[in-house]
Amino acid sequence: MIPAWALLISFWLHMLATVAWLGGLAALALFVFPSMRRTLTDKQFATWANALNRRLDPIGWFSLGLLTFTGLLQMDGNPNYEGLFSISNSWAVAICLKHIVFLGMIAVSAILTWSVAPALGRAALQQARGKASGAAVEQTLRRFQSLIVLNLLLGLLVLAFTAMARIA
Repeated sequence: MIPAWALLISFWLHMLATVAWLGGLAALALFVFPSMRRTLTDKQFATWANALNRRLDPIGWFSLGLLTFTGLLQMDGNPNYEGLFSISNSWAVAICLKHIVFLGMIAVSAILTWSVAPALGRAALQQARGKASGAAVEQTLRRFQSLIVLNLLLGLLVLAFTAMARIA
């Protein structure tokens, strides 16, 4: 049995990581990116987005790790939890759906970190050297922004399944 003080710390850290992760995604998707797209050229935006991504990636991955660890602690401490693959009640169904969507968020984050963000940096560099068209940068920027928005939507689904689990 997990001590109450450990669950308390786990809940607090879980909420902190959720706010950092989803708050960052929401700020980027809803405010920062649209505003920067209107004021910067594609090349400037690509360079800026690449630098921003390098700064935010460690926070995002740390948050995802913290969410995983604290979520497992909380799940184990919940009286509705009957085992890892047991889906015997509505709480377990909601938690299972939440974890499936969370794995989707991890996949999208991996694509952003190890595929799209490096491609964005390369495209901006090639355009600066005159070796790539603005269309290549624009296409990569659209993919980058689309994946950020997708991750935000997945995060909102995670919150919806969390709410479902709370009332189950």
